[in-house]
Amino acid sequence: MATRWCDVVVDAVDPAALGRFWSALLEQPITGESADEVDVALSGRMELVFGAVPEPKVVKDRVHLDLASSSSEDQADIVARALDLGAKKVDIGQGDVPWVVLADPEGNEFCVLEQRDEYAHTGLVAAVVVDSSDPVAQAAFWAGVVGLPVTGEHADFASLSQEAGPSLEFVRVAEPKTVKNRIHLDLAPPADGDLLMEVARLEAWGAVRADVGQIDVPWVVLADPEGNEFCVLTPR
Repeated sequence: MATRWCDVVVDAVDPAALGRFWSALLEQPITGESADEVDVALSGRMELVFGAVPEPKVVKDRVHLDLASSSSEDQADIVARALDLGAKKVDIGQGDVPWVVLADPEGNEFCVLEQRDEYAHTGLVAAVVVDSSDPVAQAAFWAGVVGLPVTGEHADFASLSQEAGPSLEFVRVAEPKTVKNRIHLDLAPPADGDLLMEVARLEAWGAVRADVGQIDVPWVVLADPEGNEFCVLTPR
């Protein structure tokens, strides 16, 4: 069994409040809660994890969530629910598009998509979308990391899909990464795996060690070829 993508982790000044927002929006239960972390269930054995940080958001996120809808009416209902819960509409230069761009109560951008057949199996979270200077190369790297197939690819976009749960997508942007991402992925080796051996495999594949201020933690922080941080957890 290969290392799997298990969590989407969101930095939060107030994890409890942000976790409650996303739990209500996604209509998914809170599966764990402590003083500095709140976990919300996602489809595909995954969780959306909100971890406490002192720093507020200051720039547009380079990683965001896309939400799926089943019809124009469903899209409108999701947008209305998000706004009622405290989201706001935001303009990030999207222009005239069929999806709606919102921000959660801490300013993290997310999109509510129009109905698309390719997201019928994902659950409400359709995709985790990453800004990229080279989407094709990023998709190839991550396919080797998590063992998911590349299911869509052209010069400005590439995607990895799984049988259940959100896709992982890369979209070309001109802006470079300037600060630590507030949203990152967690990976976990299988229960019979070895953390250090998996880290060595990922380093050989092109990942590099990253320092985000962690001190004595049981996981290892790495970054992909474009500097996006991710964590390799202990086997499970």
